[in-house]
Amino acid sequence: MDSECMIRDDQGVTEEWIVRVDGREYGPANIDTLREWKAEGRVLPANEARRADAELWTLAGEIPGLFEAEALATASAAELTRSTGQGQAPPALPSRGFAQILAETFRIYSRGFLQFLPLTLLVVLPSVCGQLTAMWTRTVQASDADLRTLPRAALPLMFIFSIAMWPVYIAGIQIFTAEIAAGRRPGFFAVLNEAVRFWPRVAALCIFVYGVFFLLIVFAFLIAAMIVAAASSVFVILLALALLGLQVWMFGRFFVNVLFWQQFAVLENAGVIESLRESRNLARSGRELPWFQRPIWLGVFIASLWFAFVLAIALVSEWTTLQHSFNELMTTQDPQTLLQKLTEAQQAHGFDVLTFALGILQKILQPLIGIAFVLLYIDSRKER
Repeated sequence: MDSECMIRDDQGVTEEWIVRVDGREYGPANIDTLREWKAEGRVLPANEARRADAELWTLAGEIPGLFEAEALATASAAELTRSTGQGQAPPALPSRGFAQILAETFRIYSRGFLQFLPLTLLVVLPSVCGQLTAMWTRTVQASDADLRTLPRAALPLMFIFSIAMWPVYIAGIQIFTAEIAAGRRPGFFAVLNEAVRFWPRVAALCIFVYGVFFLLIVFAFLIAAMIVAAASSVFVILLALALLGLQVWMFGRFFVNVLFWQQFAVLENAGVIESLRESRNLARSGRELPWFQRPIWLGVFIASLWFAFVLAIALVSEWTTLQHSFNELMTTQDPQTLLQKLTEAQQAHGFDVLTFALGILQKILQPLIGIAFVLLYIDSRKER
């Protein structure tokens, strides 16, 4: 891009803008070109616009120096100083508290339900089809081998498709939430096409982030196994407890570092390393605020609330099984016999409609946690 097409803002950063009129995008264009378009009536304050190096859309009326100059020219110097701080943008609205974030989360989810639902089905339908197929193959008689071969062969394909669509699902939630929060009604296929563009970056971050969390969980199970295997050794128990404390510290520290990786990767169009670095910096910001208003603690509250909901669903769906397991544990002394009885009970349990329905409900409501973190990200960026 030629230097004539560039401008610099008050901080010396070059800026170009893209405007969207009647569904078509025009630009990048500098401020002089935008003023020409405005004079010709091509650009109105209500038209959508975004910086060329950003993904979030705003309004052309918010472009510095484009429409605001006319309003400033009609205001007196006293009013200008008092209301806009000597030409600066008006102060941002105060950030939302925890209760306000939750209320706004449900408002956005209900408003965009018809967009979030098909996005969720992209990852839920393959899993549901896999469960139903597995149940059907178990009910087919052993002699009907031909009827069971093809569905079983399709199970890995369903699993792979569900995993492959997960990055699209994550990116889609970020885009839908940002657009709805800005008062726009994005089309599903337009957002889906935009989300697919982020697939390589989000997929790489998913492998890294979820992989580290998985290793930390495995580490915790190994520590628990160490305690059980050496129950008579005080030294081993103390060592295992020390390792467990280290594991908890590592888990919490990593959670802080990746709190906002999804938002930076999609909404800020940041690379893999940059997303992780900026996520860490934003999560640790707000130290001048009360502790319960800081991004990290608000993120902990949101995540804890969601995990409590997931745990409640799991307890409700598996309550009968847990009761049976507890009774067997109290009455059976032989570990091998206990394991055999629990295995037989699980096989006889079969397909549970309640468990299946609650699992589907959890997946349908899962965008709520993504929406909440996008709102927290927007507020935290604004404060910063």
